[in-house]
Amino acid sequence: MKVISLNVGKPREIFHEGRIIRTGIFKQPVDGRVRVTALNLAGDEQADLTVHGGPSKAVYLYPAEHYEFWRKELPEMSLPWGMFGENLTIEGLLEKDVNVGDRLCVGSAELRVTEPRLPCYKLNVKFRRDDIVKRFLKSRRTGFYCAVLREGEIGAGDSIEFLGREPSKITVADITRIYAFDKRDTITLRRAAALEALSESWRDYFRDQLTKMSREKTAGDSTDAN
Repeated sequence: MKVISLNVGKPREIFHEGRIIRTGIFKQPVDGRVRVTALNLAGDEQADLTVHGGPSKAVYLYPAEHYEFWRKELPEMSLPWGMFGENLTIEGLLEKDVNVGDRLCVGSAELRVTEPRLPCYKLNVKFRRDDIVKRFLKSRRTGFYCAVLREGEIGAGDSIEFLGREPSKITVADITRIYAFDKRDTITLRRAAALEALSESWRDYFRDQLTKMSREKTAGDSTDAN
C-alpha cells in the first residue's frame, strides 16, 4: 500500500450555467514532501467549508486502481492523477478493505478513516458532464476521507501502513452500500448509527432512516390489524 501521487490546489472561479462558482476540486500533482495539518495539506484549500473540508475531511484518498475503470468508461477524457479531487492517489487499499475508524500511517502523519466521499455537482462541472456524479456513486468507487490524528509530511512513494483496525469492521464500502443501495439493511444501519468513528452527520442520517422504517412497520402492523 502506497501513495502514488500527492495532489493539491487552491480554489478557483469558473463560469458555469450563467454564473461564477468557486471550487477547490482542481488538484495538481506536486513533487517533494508536503505538510499535512489538522485541516488540510499545505498548498491545498477548500472553497465551501460548509460542506467540504474540516477536521473529519482533512485529506481525501482515492485508489489509483479505479482510474482503469474510468478510462474505459470515459475513453475520450484525459484522466491524470488528482482528477477526482483527491489529495492522495493511493495504491493497494480499496474501499472494501478499509474500516471506518482504521488508523493509517502515511509518511510521518497518522490518519483516521472517517467516511466515503459523496461528491457535489462540482464534479460534474469539472468533468463537463451532467451524469458523472450519478455514475460516480453508482460505481461505488468513492474513495474516502481521513482525519489527521498526527500532523506530519507526506510525499509520493510513501508507504501506507495500518496502525490500528476498528473492531466494528464496518468498511467504507458498507457505508456507501447502506446509503445508496441496500437501504433496508437494518442490521448494518444500526451498527453504523452507533459507530463513534463515523461523523455525527452520517450517524444522524442512519438514525433517521431507522426511525422512518420503524414508523413504516408500525403503520403497516396497524393496517394489518384492522
